[in-house]
Amino acid sequence: MTNALRLLSVNRALATPMLINGQAVLTGIRKCAVDGPVAVRALGLEGDEQADPSVHGGLAKAVYAYPQAHYAFWQTVRAQARAAAPGEALAPGAMGENLTIEGLAEDRLWIGDRLLLPDCVLAVSEPRFPCFKFNATMGFNQAAKLMAQSGYCGSYLAVITPGTVAAGQVIELAPGPREVNLRELFMARMAKAKVAG
Repeated sequence: MTNALRLLSVNRALATPMLINGQAVLTGIRKCAVDGPVAVRALGLEGDEQADPSVHGGLAKAVYAYPQAHYAFWQTVRAQARAAAPGEALAPGAMGENLTIEGLAEDRLWIGDRLLLPDCVLAVSEPRFPCFKFNATMGFNQAAKLMAQSGYCGSYLAVITPGTVAAGQVIELAPGPREVNLRELFMARMAKAKVAG
């Protein structure tokens, strides 16, 4: 069984300094949409950088995808936290994602599922776990906590077949073994981290 999905935006950024709590911190979280096809290689999108390879990037976390459907939630909570004006839209890439996707909720994804794009194949490898840089990007200190509570984490993808990606492409979801659900894995790890912390 396959489900049609759509790639709404391809986003990338070079690692640049960002002022967080008075300190300049190198980050690649501030992604911006790009036009046209972008090359996808084993370690990610051409022209994209990750500043901290201990938590981002590498073969298993080469590409980060995020459901556009969650943007309304983040716009609302940012307004409630007075980090943004009511109704202020978030641009594609605002979550730090490389791929903004329509129809790709975490509860529909399982580790090992494959995303078949016209010119490349990506595999769901693990959920994204929020860090202090996400709080800074969203503009309020409870953002990472809200991601943990909501399960709106998005998914890291490994590159199975390198190629190119471009906004507007249709994606097919090819089910993997269906043993570990992405959202359930994220929620379990966040609960474990909370108990350990």
